[in-house]
Amino acid sequence: MSELVQPPVPQVREHIAFGAPGWPVLGGVLLGMIGGTAAFIAGAVVLAEGGGAVLGASLLVLGGLVFLASVVVSAGLTAVAPGEARVLQLLGRYTGTVRTDGLRWVNPLTQRRRVSTRIRNHETDVLKVNDLDGNPIEISAVVVWQVKDTARAVFEVDDFVEFVAIQTETAVRHIANSYSYDTHDGEGLSLRDNADEITARLSEEIGVRVAAAGVSITESRLTRLAYAPEIAQAMLRRQQATAIVAARSRIVEGAVGMVEMALARLAEDEIVELDEERKAAMVSNLLVVLCGDRDAQPVVNTGTLYA
Repeated sequence: MSELVQPPVPQVREHIAFGAPGWPVLGGVLLGMIGGTAAFIAGAVVLAEGGGAVLGASLLVLGGLVFLASVVVSAGLTAVAPGEARVLQLLGRYTGTVRTDGLRWVNPLTQRRRVSTRIRNHETDVLKVNDLDGNPIEISAVVVWQVKDTARAVFEVDDFVEFVAIQTETAVRHIANSYSYDTHDGEGLSLRDNADEITARLSEEIGVRVAAAGVSITESRLTRLAYAPEIAQAMLRRQQATAIVAARSRIVEGAVGMVEMALARLAEDEIVELDEERKAAMVSNLLVVLCGDRDAQPVVNTGTLYA
């Protein structure tokens, strides 16, 4: 298999964003809103009763500022669900990622983008490609993946979900082109006989291809592997012929061993003495009986041994 193309050096990497627990901030915001409202009302009452223009105006301004500040601070509150992260961006600049779940507070001026960090599945369509021998085959795979670097997933590629899908299909095609569907000489890896090794290399290649998007591959498996319909019957006949030849080879090997054992026992026990011609006839008869695909028809010799 050819060397894998290394991904480009990432321009941005994930780091933890500055923030604080959200519940204390929420409590402060509520107190600020209540206090600001109360100060504003008190200032209006003072001005209405003529208790002092300066004091009334000061309470109005103070109450309004406290209330406004509380509203601005509350804009930084954000809820983070388990299995999700928030990517923060301030005026186009990446400022960090929030991964801690629960209510969090961050800079209220930042733009927050939700990114799922859950484990996902992607199953390719059934692809029709040629294997190493040029035979058309149908192949598909399922890939288990997860976002590990949210900054790279958001900023290094346009759409990391689509990127994973396209790169997975490309890797499956490349793997299918790099190996034969089946090996007939017993040498090298094949898609059918070496599923574990092939899927391990598939996971490695997909992992390299999607590393630029901050994605890690947990597992990949082939879900469909078959010859294309136009050659399926021909390949089935070849597989059947190969199986028949292999079975016959085992039968002949066993039959020769049995004949050798029979001749050795006859000579060892001195049951009968055979010349070379009779040994050849006996070997021929035994091989016919042992290697035939039908039951042999016995012939009873009513004469002498040499009749």
